[in-house]
Amino acid sequence: MESSVVLGEKEWFACCGSVKFAKEMAAAGPFSGYLESVGDASDIWFNKVDVNGWLEAFSAHPQIGESPSKTHKSPTSAQWSKGEQSTALATATDSTLQELYEWNARYRQKFGFVFLIFASGRSSPEILAEMKRRYQNRPIIELELAAKEQMKITELRLSKLFSANATTASTTNTQYASDVTNAREDRESHISGHFVAVKETPAEKSTEKFTRTRPPITTHVLDIARGSPAAGIEVLLETWGDNQSRPLFGQMDSSHNWMLQGSSTTDKDGRSGQLMKMVDVLSPGIYRISFTTGRYNPTGFFPYVSIVFEVRDSQKLEHFHVPLLLSPFSFSTYRGS
Repeated sequence: MESSVVLGEKEWFACCGSVKFAKEMAAAGPFSGYLESVGDASDIWFNKVDVNGWLEAFSAHPQIGESPSKTHKSPTSAQWSKGEQSTALATATDSTLQELYEWNARYRQKFGFVFLIFASGRSSPEILAEMKRRYQNRPIIELELAAKEQMKITELRLSKLFSANATTASTTNTQYASDVTNAREDRESHISGHFVAVKETPAEKSTEKFTRTRPPITTHVLDIARGSPAAGIEVLLETWGDNQSRPLFGQMDSSHNWMLQGSSTTDKDGRSGQLMKMVDVLSPGIYRISFTTGRYNPTGFFPYVSIVFEVRDSQKLEHFHVPLLLSPFSFSTYRGS
């Protein structure tokens, strides 16, 4: 049986430059291996580290095309950053480096933090194209994308950390390579959905082995007018309970057909609490998620906002992240992963 690896805050800080992250990982350990650690790391990063902690971690990275500072708080992190950018630097011309420098400055001026991307194995032209594409995003959307990229980097560094602490290199390299592949395949179920969901309706158990790391329906609310999370908004999650009919546009819905699954209130990071039980298989059907936006902004245009969506039978193992991007006179949403 594999023995647990005891690591301190210094090692965890090298993987992700947030003091809060490092402290939480040290408290959560020891871990038996990479795969156990990455589940806790994702939960801590998305559910316990706040926006200030995210920005702290972003600032630990050098700009793409530049070498880490010699006075970096973590020499190990600086060394890893250099290696992660090696392909980009090897494929860069003088003109590409100049363009990267200009776009790095433009990006930082707009968003207030360094452009973050999982750079390992990516060329300078590829990274530059992605920076230009993401520059068009709204700040609050780009913040979330950067947090996801940070988690990808953290996963890679965790694999390096555990490989370095393994006793038998040939055995652990194979194990951790497999673990990294498995974790990346599962990333969509736990990385960008750091927000939660409803009560289980009895469903036939899937014969396929499938274990979620969070409930299958999640949400959060972002105030795009202020550029910050929206706290204190009550969230309700319901499902249509009549199997013989469907809610139709233009027709009054019978309130008794909507079955409450769970409710919560968004916290300081705009995240709702848990709205549903953890289930491996999400019951197909029509769901409605509602937000008391009028209480959050009494002078705004919307007393409340409801979003209705359908989960099909072929999607019952998927994760549904339904964020609300809110301003006083408009709102938008999308299906995230």
